[in-house]
Amino acid sequence: MSKKKIIEQLTRIADSLERLTPSAPKAPDLSSDTAYVWEAEKNELRPVPRVAHVDMSMLHGIDRVKDILLDNTLRFAKGFPANNALLWGARGMGKSSLVKAAHALVNRELGDRLVLVEIHREDIPSLPELLRTLQATDRPCVLFCDDLSFDGDDDTYKSLKTVLDGGLEGRPANVIIYATSNRRHLMRRDMIENERATAVMPSEAIEEKVSLSDRFGLWLGFHSCSQDEYLDMIRAYVAHYSIPISDEELQREAIEWTRTRGSRSGRVAWQYVQDLAGRMETPLR
Repeated sequence: MSKKKIIEQLTRIADSLERLTPSAPKAPDLSSDTAYVWEAEKNELRPVPRVAHVDMSMLHGIDRVKDILLDNTLRFAKGFPANNALLWGARGMGKSSLVKAAHALVNRELGDRLVLVEIHREDIPSLPELLRTLQATDRPCVLFCDDLSFDGDDDTYKSLKTVLDGGLEGRPANVIIYATSNRRHLMRRDMIENERATAVMPSEAIEEKVSLSDRFGLWLGFHSCSQDEYLDMIRAYVAHYSIPISDEELQREAIEWTRTRGSRSGRVAWQYVQDLAGRMETPLR
């Protein structure tokens, strides 16, 4: 084979390898928006021009955790030390709503300084690439993972564990992590019990699994609401949107609504309000 043909073949191989190599993460102009969604397959951040959030004043029954998370977020946005936070507990009690409400309120106070970046649970292995992208900006970024949990032989939690506490590079100073989960230890109880029963060193195996949640500096628990708290949530929505209904009728309908759902929560309260607003022909804007 001639020298020319060898060079041509090597050039084609090099071109093919270059096409197979993942493109470097695009560094977005983080000054243009305050919220983004990480798209791991494209290695880029997609801007979210309008975040779907509720006003902080309409989140009832979670006053203590609301104050703690807001204070933590405000300190971080101002450049002071703050903790990663795990919001865990009952379904539909406003965990993700609180994160988005805190982001909105802090930006109203500080002038759109804080960036909210959502990463989907299945994209956790791409965390290192995302962190390198966020490190390129000097704006404080809250990295938000909603409904975080791990099942079966899923070991992607190790990527998050390294970022939270450990590794040579660690977490960038301008990034903090907020996660929500229905589970305090992020893993099903039967997974933990299975480790206890089958592992050669049960205590070490269990420690490996549950230590992930220990790496969040703040544990904020959300518990099922009482009937009075549930009704207060609905009254706040009704007043905010000026929905025409008497308090007596509201109580009767709202309590009946919980019976059809078998539970009380902020989510159930909002679902009732949507139904009520539709019947009363009142727009929820």
